[in-house]
Amino acid sequence: MAKTKKTNTSRKTKSKSSPTKRKGSAKKTTAKKTTRKRKTKKPSLFKRLIKWLFVLGLWGAIILTAIIAYYASDLPDITENATFDRRRAIIVKDRSGDIIARYGDIVGNKVGIEDIPPYLVQAVLAIEDRRFYHHPGIDPIGLARAMAVNAKAGSVVQGGSTITQQLAKNLFLSRERTLKRKIQEALLALWLEYELTKDEILTAYLNRVYLGSGTYGVDAAARLYFHEPVQNLSLNECATIAGLLKAPSRYAPNRNPSLSKQRAQVVLTAMVDAGYITEDQATGESKLPPKPIQKPTNELTSRFYSDWIVDQLNDLIGTPEEDLIIETTLDSDIQDKATIAIDTTIGRFGAEKHMSQGAFIAMRPDGEVLAIVGGRNYSRSQFNRATQSLRPPGSSFKPILYLTALEKGWDIDDTIMDEPITDSKYQPKNFGDRYYGEVTLEEAMTYSLNTAAVRLMKELGTAPVINSAKRLGITSELQPDLSLALGSSGVSLLEMANAYAIFANGGLQVQPYGILRITNNDGELYYERPNQQAHTRVFNSSNINDLTRMMGSVIEYGTGRGAAIGVPMGGKTGTSNESRDALFMGFTRNVVGVVWLGNDDNSSMKGVTGGSYPARIWAEVIAEANKRYTATPLHDNQARPSAFGRLIENLIFGGSNDEPQQERFIPREEIERRGGELEAPSSYQLND
Repeated sequence: MAKTKKTNTSRKTKSKSSPTKRKGSAKKTTAKKTTRKRKTKKPSLFKRLIKWLFVLGLWGAIILTAIIAYYASDLPDITENATFDRRRAIIVKDRSGDIIARYGDIVGNKVGIEDIPPYLVQAVLAIEDRRFYHHPGIDPIGLARAMAVNAKAGSVVQGGSTITQQLAKNLFLSRERTLKRKIQEALLALWLEYELTKDEILTAYLNRVYLGSGTYGVDAAARLYFHEPVQNLSLNECATIAGLLKAPSRYAPNRNPSLSKQRAQVVLTAMVDAGYITEDQATGESKLPPKPIQKPTNELTSRFYSDWIVDQLNDLIGTPEEDLIIETTLDSDIQDKATIAIDTTIGRFGAEKHMSQGAFIAMRPDGEVLAIVGGRNYSRSQFNRATQSLRPPGSSFKPILYLTALEKGWDIDDTIMDEPITDSKYQPKNFGDRYYGEVTLEEAMTYSLNTAAVRLMKELGTAPVINSAKRLGITSELQPDLSLALGSSGVSLLEMANAYAIFANGGLQVQPYGILRITNNDGELYYERPNQQAHTRVFNSSNINDLTRMMGSVIEYGTGRGAAIGVPMGGKTGTSNESRDALFMGFTRNVVGVVWLGNDDNSSMKGVTGGSYPARIWAEVIAEANKRYTATPLHDNQARPSAFGRLIENLIFGGSNDEPQQERFIPREEIERRGGELEAPSSYQLND
């Protein structure tokens, strides 16, 4: 018992002393905890920032690597001889071999860096990439500088792409502005720098860069803008071409000469800053008189003709992808003369006469087209009024009516009544409302008597006349009514030229043509027109001879006297309803010509007839053309004689008499009383 108590007492004693021990123990524990807290203290903000930047950078690098790998896997096939997409180039030449038009994208001769003027290389480096020989294809310094300049200017005035990047873009990539394309551009630039030397990169760039007006490469630009190879360029010309790199169309010297000059001065200043030239050199170049920069005259005036040529390519040779050279029948001198004649006439009399447009075609009797003027100014309107516009030919259609009558057995001396028409709703009138009773077909044609022509149409019917028109090459739809006698249906000027060519050649079918030969740049032949072609006879030569006699009388005595050029010829005037169209069409032994004047909005002119300004334009141009060409007899595949040189008596082109026989015509005093104006505008309205 006692022992037990002792033990308990002892425990109690221990128990009493334990709080003290715990206290000390607690202090030790607290100290330990304090020590632990100091060891696990959070890092400073700076250290944590560094840590997270490292982590983010690592993940960013991983993601960037993945993006680059993804875009790299989608890179186009890159080879050292890569080509760039461009439109097929077409060069059109006239009959003398001179270039009259260029279509598509023109690539100049490939030139080595040693053949390019040092000034041009320096100008390009100064304005585009001064650190070209010091960066690996991507230029962070240049990019930063461009960003600073743009920020200061408040707009994008300087680019950050290197020449290598621009070459990569031109060779391999689309023009879209996306992150993907910029990354691929940088990758390709690095690849180009690895594969090629700096000079090879610069050479490739200068031979392929776009420089405006469809030109690729510095040689093409030099030839287009300065009409000389790149090797011959002066310092100022080099600066001008380098200035095109920023905005080729805006700074093209043939479009905006003043802006081009300003840009060239910027380039010269950059060359001074880069140490390539002195300030005196730059100042001296800026003071030089401007060199004429313009297209050759034939390129300015022949575009209507060349458009007509190019439109025929698909039918002739399909659509080859190669560049093409087309040799044509165009006579640039005749083309220029016709263009100037129309422009001058409208310029002098257009405002007074309310006359704003004109068209002209010159053709040889075998269909060889020498000139096409489709309007007054191609740069303002590319619509070709000679080949695309369908306008009423007025009385110039009447020869088709009279030829039909001759085919039906009528004679030029047969008579028909010229008097007011009162037995139908269609009641056309003659000029001045004057009528001459019984007249011969020749007289009716000579003085363009409307009522006589309509009566003849009633006798013949419209179907035979339409058939004759088709045989003469007119494919436009003709309305089968009496007004067709006065040329009421719309036809193209080219169709009428075709018809008059058949009149001139004695009745042989022809097809207007202008293409002689088509080749590629290597001389491979795609098409060549045969030298000799058989022509089908579509009208009896004796009837054509009678018709040409009648048309000769139009020039000698009638409405076409203003077109006379002192040689045997035939022709016909035409004036449509309310003087909306005025035409003259005619031919000599050697040349056919057709002229139209009017307005695109179909408004009426003031006092303009086919015998006035159109006849004068015809005479001015054809007088020259007739001297340049001689008649070439056509081969008749039906073995019938050509009308050339075998015309019957009294024909305007020969026979036993040099001049048409004078028979009974409207008295000359009547002609003089009217002041030579005999033709009435055709009236197509039906009278109630």
